[in-house]
Amino acid sequence: MTPSRGDLLYSREGTYFGIAAEVPENTRVCLGQRMVLIRPKPEVLDFSFLRYWLNSSIMAVHIHGYRDGSVAERLNLPTIRALPVLLPPLQMQKTIAAVLGALDDKIELNRRMNATLEAMARALFQSWFIDFDPVRANLDRNQPSPQPSPTGRGSKDLDQAKLPSPTGRRAGDEGCFALDPATAALFPDSFQDSELGHIPKGWEVCPLSEKIELLSGGTPKTSEPDYWDGDIPWYSVKDAPSETDVWVIETEKHVTRQGIENSAAQILPEGTTIISARGTVGKLALIGTPMAMNQSCYGVRGAKGCSDFFTYFVLQDAVGELQQRTHGTVFDTITRQTFETLNCAFPAPELTHAFDRSAAPLLSQIRANLHQSRILANLRDTLLPKLLSGDLSVPNIGKEVSI
Repeated sequence: MTPSRGDLLYSREGTYFGIAAEVPENTRVCLGQRMVLIRPKPEVLDFSFLRYWLNSSIMAVHIHGYRDGSVAERLNLPTIRALPVLLPPLQMQKTIAAVLGALDDKIELNRRMNATLEAMARALFQSWFIDFDPVRANLDRNQPSPQPSPTGRGSKDLDQAKLPSPTGRRAGDEGCFALDPATAALFPDSFQDSELGHIPKGWEVCPLSEKIELLSGGTPKTSEPDYWDGDIPWYSVKDAPSETDVWVIETEKHVTRQGIENSAAQILPEGTTIISARGTVGKLALIGTPMAMNQSCYGVRGAKGCSDFFTYFVLQDAVGELQQRTHGTVFDTITRQTFETLNCAFPAPELTHAFDRSAAPLLSQIRANLHQSRILANLRDTLLPKLLSGDLSVPNIGKEVSI
């Protein structure tokens, strides 16, 4: 059977256990053994409504704990065929799916907006601290001469001086990041030699470890129920946001104050960057609300005046090299010593704080979008049971979804 528009793909085991997804139009897919194809009868069951039903909290409770002769959760085909479906009239199904779909559309719009905002913040960091565009602009204004072409943390090739930067901008061209005079004055107007190549004059080359503070995490005893299900978010790598969402504002698990006090875990302040250090190395998250984390991660704070957002993007730029320096017999691991092996060029603290002020509107909007999307997702997940139970009628949906 070839999947087509109107079919659902249903994960019967593994990471996405119990999750249904629609087959997009004009898409050819091959099903793995963990997936099954569901083809609703269109005269009685709307496929979008069925997707929302299968993904609902009602069904999550129903399928929880299913076993098929193994430790992992798994649904066999007879069980899937026997899954219950509450069937309102077809037109009501379509109306419910349309309302829930509108919420999903807004969530998707927020996701795309966040991707754009993150790209703008990343491009600003690239312009200031990797391509050195403001330095090149100052040099061009104050003493026109050939300039070195930056290559990340420095350039050793003076022959590239007459070429444009990797982003295509030439000296004096600040692109879309025009600076006010006060900010432009924070950048030098010349370069100096360093072990990394040519870097802005006055910037300091030192190990990354000298400009950050590393904070450790821990896990309260899982055998102590008083340590868990509290009001303190507890981060593990499974809570890592997508790169474009930047922030972590909620976690799957929570701990209590008692759990914190009786373990190595500690509460990290907002603005701390979390980097996964074991197994899946290099996943980043910027903390949007105070939380604890497990021992497979480091919390990273800027030290010696380095600001929060600057520290996040420094780590984002350094992740590739940190991953190359991993070691371990079973899992790839980065240790505190790993951060000592990576040299970077750092500006004065005033410049890192200027970057934070410029990036703050972009990153704050990302966080606001995430909060709104969480509210919309919770609303979407609670609407279906209310509609099906009769607690909320279709004509009154508009009042319920007003936020």
